[in-house]
Amino acid sequence: MMKALETERLILRKFSPDDFAALYSFVSRPQNTIYTFFWPSFEEETRTFISSSIKKAEDVPCEDFQYAAVTKANNTLIGSCNFLLSGVGGSNIGWIVSSDYWKHGYGTEMGKAMLRLGFEELNFQRIIACCDAENIGSWRVMEKIGMRREGLFLDCRRAHKQSKKGYSDEVTYAILRDEWESLS
Repeated sequence: MMKALETERLILRKFSPDDFAALYSFVSRPQNTIYTFFWPSFEEETRTFISSSIKKAEDVPCEDFQYAAVTKANNTLIGSCNFLLSGVGGSNIGWIVSSDYWKHGYGTEMGKAMLRLGFEELNFQRIIACCDAENIGSWRVMEKIGMRREGLFLDCRRAHKQSKKGYSDEVTYAILRDEWESLS
């Protein structure tokens, strides 16, 4: 089962049905989800995401950790992060932060927490993250947490919601356990 995690300023916890209004307030705004194709943007999709996240958190073993990121200072939901087990020895991390909280280091805190979870708790050797190549903020977080760019894949994902193109490029970053340990 999924347990709560803490960073300097955040509590990363399971979603609850009470998170709907806060989550919907930012996933319904295009600037928050422009580079994603999997995030909810309508009310029913947001409710389904929360319900699914709650159910996955109870799986034993848990293979899809979806965390609600809330501030310690005032218990405000400001984003979400995840750790997805994807096959033999594989894992993928990600995050989304409300634009109201961009450029405050919260994405970096979430990313570091997902790396700690993967290396210290789940004992992974390698962790990856990927995003739309135009999502500079996300790949800068990947670099800040010690990940290195492994590839640029052309036209490999559906284009973001406001693009006129059908497909967009994706960057992939990764970090190995020994690289992470040398940074810690």
